[in-house]
Amino acid sequence: MALDFSSFVASWQEYSKFVIALFAILTPFAAIPIFLGLTEGRSQRERNIIARQAVLTVATVLIVSALVGDLVLRLLGTSLDSFRVGGGLVLLLIALSMLNANVSAMKQTEGEASEAEGRSAIGVVPLGLPLLAGPGAITAVIIQMQKGHGPIHGGLIIGCIVFVCLLLWGSLRLAGPIGNRLGQIGLNIMSRLFGLLLASVAVETIAAGLRNLFPGLAGGG
Repeated sequence: MALDFSSFVASWQEYSKFVIALFAILTPFAAIPIFLGLTEGRSQRERNIIARQAVLTVATVLIVSALVGDLVLRLLGTSLDSFRVGGGLVLLLIALSMLNANVSAMKQTEGEASEAEGRSAIGVVPLGLPLLAGPGAITAVIIQMQKGHGPIHGGLIIGCIVFVCLLLWGSLRLAGPIGNRLGQIGLNIMSRLFGLLLASVAVETIAAGLRNLFPGLAGGG
C-alpha cells in the first residue's frame, strides 16, 4: 500500500509539474499587453470572442500534438532523448526571453506582429498560433506524452492541457482588469517569475536527455 501511495504521489507531482510548466510557457502575463494592443478599440464582447478563438486554437494544436507526437518522432527517426535535448534548448531560449520580459522571436517575429495588425481572425493567428501555442508548448506536450503509456496517461495529459487552457481563457477575458491592476511593471515581474520556473524545467529536460544519450555522464566518468 505504501508503495502504491508513493507511486501515486510521484505521478501526481509529475502531472502537476507539467501543468505549471505549460502555464509558464503559455504565460498570459506576456500575452496580455499584446492581446490588449491587438484588440484596442474593440468592444468587450469582441475581445471575449477573440479570447475564445485563441484558447480553442491553443487547445486544438496541443491536443493534436499530444496524439500524433509519437508518430512524428518515429517518422523523423528521432529518439525521445534527442528530442528532449533539442526541445529543452527551445524552452530555455523562451525562458531567457521571458526573464528579459520580451516575447521570444521563436513565438512571433516583428514582421508577423506587423502583419497581425491587419488580420480579422487574430484570435487564431497570431494569438493562438504561434504566440501562445508555439514551438515551446508543442515540445513540452510531446515530451510529457512520451513519459508514460496507455489511455489513462493520455487522458491525464489532455486533461492537463484543457485545465491550463481554461486558466488561459480566464486570464484573457480579464486582460483589461489584470493589465490595469498589475501595470506593465507587474506584468514584467510575473513574466520573469514564470521564466525562471520554465528555465529550471528546460535545464532538467536537457539534463535528462543528455544522461540517456551519454550514460557515462551519469556515472561521473
